[in-house]
Amino acid sequence: MTIDEIKEILRLGEGPNIEFKSHCPNADVIGPVVSGLLNTTAGGFIVCGVDDAGKITGIDDTDALVKTLEQTLEKDLSPGTLVEIHIQKVLDKDLIVLEVPAGRDPPYAFQNVIYKRTGAETVKADVETIRDLILRRQVEPERWERRFSLADPNKDLDEGEINAAIKSIAKTGRHQINDQLPINSFLEKLSVFKYGRLTNGGDVLFTTNPALRNPQIRVRATNFQTDKTGKYEDWKSYEGPLVPLLEMIYGFIQMNTRSSSDFSANSLTQPNIPQYPPDAIQEGLVNAFAHRDYSNFSGGVFVNIYPDRLEIENTGKFPDGVTLDSISKGQVSVLRNPDIAHVLYLRGKMEKVGRGSVLIQKACTDHGLPLPKWSESDQGVRLTFFAHPGAQEATKEDSQKVSREIKRMLTVFTGDMSRRELQDILGLKDDEHFRLAYLKPAIEQNLISLTIPEKPSSGKQKYRLTKKGESLRDQK
Repeated sequence: MTIDEIKEILRLGEGPNIEFKSHCPNADVIGPVVSGLLNTTAGGFIVCGVDDAGKITGIDDTDALVKTLEQTLEKDLSPGTLVEIHIQKVLDKDLIVLEVPAGRDPPYAFQNVIYKRTGAETVKADVETIRDLILRRQVEPERWERRFSLADPNKDLDEGEINAAIKSIAKTGRHQINDQLPINSFLEKLSVFKYGRLTNGGDVLFTTNPALRNPQIRVRATNFQTDKTGKYEDWKSYEGPLVPLLEMIYGFIQMNTRSSSDFSANSLTQPNIPQYPPDAIQEGLVNAFAHRDYSNFSGGVFVNIYPDRLEIENTGKFPDGVTLDSISKGQVSVLRNPDIAHVLYLRGKMEKVGRGSVLIQKACTDHGLPLPKWSESDQGVRLTFFAHPGAQEATKEDSQKVSREIKRMLTVFTGDMSRRELQDILGLKDDEHFRLAYLKPAIEQNLISLTIPEKPSSGKQKYRLTKKGESLRDQK
């Protein structure tokens, strides 16, 4: 959150959607307030480090307190949802701010008790309030991710991906996982399995090939030579469980965008600087999958790479209440797919609710790039990253920078070839020299590509010529 947003909350004072705490009480005190705010139609804020009169008192040891809050809310809040917790410095004092979205699955309970907001107070919900909350949930159309999937849990579940999820969740520490828990029980805790059936959300996250039932999850990625001709250097269509799918697309982008090198004044090493900031790309991809409209079966996600820009586009419209202005300011707390977003959060793939746009903009600015742009049209929602103004000219010069070693390697390619096959044909014994003088620069200049881009170090890895590599090889 920005300081201006905090100041506006302090100016408004306590009320139905805002609560101040002079210190940071334990999570057992914060939890009921979170439950009450989730059960409103607008969500709200809890600010720790501010007294009832709005005077800033500050909080000590914020990192440890935030960790405890995250773990307790994750364990004791049901159904699970994302509550964003910020540490914000105001007037040289640290505040802890909990941003609670409007709950999509009321009633919400903390430690099996349902709460509501009455003015600026949090109280236990009475029977009439609980009845109203349940009715509100029943009259709203059921989200696509919560509908039952046609997947067969006995045949279609990807146990490898489920085990990967268990390990990554245990690593983030955002949820206490019992690794001896049966698979179905684990999926039930994630709200993607109930009554013996997977939900659509569980399908796209944890089955071997969800595209068989949900073709809209497929991703088409294209690296175009130019804006004008429609000719492309590389093209791929990806499908699979959502998290590996994200990793494969990210690999495609890394393989098909340039990187530059620069020597440090204090080092003889030559670090590679990617054309676009990795954190921004990953955040953009995660947002495309977490917030997109899956109900459109003819839709999909499209990644287009041009000499001067990178586009990530998904079909559908912004969720209700989301505008271009609110996105650019990071004022988005609407989750179209909270179950999917929750799993991505637990696995460490998603850090902020609605703040991804702020992180993306900051990463681009820190990288020396123009600000990215969000747009909405009949085709869908698009996020555009702009390359450095000199990128297109640099791309035109790439063919002039290809070394004699690389040109020699290109001439021996016949289909997909392993590293060992290439070295043997070229008569090269030194693995490190081959990697640095041949493979690495050829990949960076998009002359060759990996057959398994999502696993660069795989023992089964092979390499193939891109269209650009073929064109250079065939030059007389």
